[in-house]
Amino acid sequence: MRPARALIDLQALRHNYQLAREVSGARALAVIKADAYGHGAVRCAQALEADADGFAVACIEEALELRAAGIRAPVLLLEGFFEADELSLIVEQDLWCVVHSLWQLEAIEQATLRKPITVWLKLDSGMHRVGLHPADYQAAYQRLLASGKVAKIVLMSHFARADELDSNSASEQVAVFEAARQGLSAQVSLRNSPAVLGWPQVPSDWVRPGIMLYGATPFEEANAVAARLQPVMTLESKVISVRELPAGEPVGYGARFITPKPMRLGVVAMGYADGYPRQAPTGTPVLVAGQRSQLLGRVSMDMLCIDLTDVPQAGLGSTVELWGKNILASDIAMAADTIPYQIFCNLRRVPRLYSEV
Repeated sequence: MRPARALIDLQALRHNYQLAREVSGARALAVIKADAYGHGAVRCAQALEADADGFAVACIEEALELRAAGIRAPVLLLEGFFEADELSLIVEQDLWCVVHSLWQLEAIEQATLRKPITVWLKLDSGMHRVGLHPADYQAAYQRLLASGKVAKIVLMSHFARADELDSNSASEQVAVFEAARQGLSAQVSLRNSPAVLGWPQVPSDWVRPGIMLYGATPFEEANAVAARLQPVMTLESKVISVRELPAGEPVGYGARFITPKPMRLGVVAMGYADGYPRQAPTGTPVLVAGQRSQLLGRVSMDMLCIDLTDVPQAGLGSTVELWGKNILASDIAMAADTIPYQIFCNLRRVPRLYSEV
């Protein structure tokens, strides 16, 4: 059996969730959209459900998967509904729903619902992706209340640059939000992972931890709270071939690496078809046989090459950590000019093995 696998530490997941609640002093929706960022939404929800205040997913398909698995905790649809006929399912499955557009508000007003729903009313405070215009926000809130179709409203927005701790953007968005919600009596949700970790002054009755749940920092620079996160996923494989090459020999597609001296190389069963970033360059760190080493040459679909020259204890069958508790996913992402969100979400073909330790 091919040795590539992703080890998922559910205890680390619970630790990170509790950290989000501890440092925010707020209730927390665990964001498990996109199959829990590649970690497995159902298993992650099952691990968190006893303690979680609720979950957040992108769409109703993701929510229905959780309900089918027996998850009864609140589930918020972050993109709301895409068609008005989804409202009956939202009621039936007892889901919470973001409203970010006037057409969604109108659909709720016109719907015949068996019972009122919980709505998270989203303001566009400056990201300009989705959300109601500030000029429409108060009226939308009042229309939802007047409709008789809504049991509770939570006021929300989303930051565009909270991961940039030296930027004024988050403070500017908070000011827009505060002006738009003036006089409205409702709970508030503003803080995503970077805001939980780096913006303690931002008001939030509810926080929405995403990437931090999985133990990766959203920041490029060091952050004291992010340093307390525990990596949840360890992506590992094994050396399946060893090569002794003289100086001047090319390695991999395109001969992007030429051996500068006699070298010992290991071939690892891991490639971009598994989700390892193809753009990761020579020098990207790996851990082999317990010692740090580096990637050599281009990543192939199913294999990559690493340097064993100074790791004499490594050989055929040696375990290689591509990212995890020793090689941080954020470091791999930085080397590959991407973000840990993407490398987690790109995981595929690799079996996930779950543990509590």
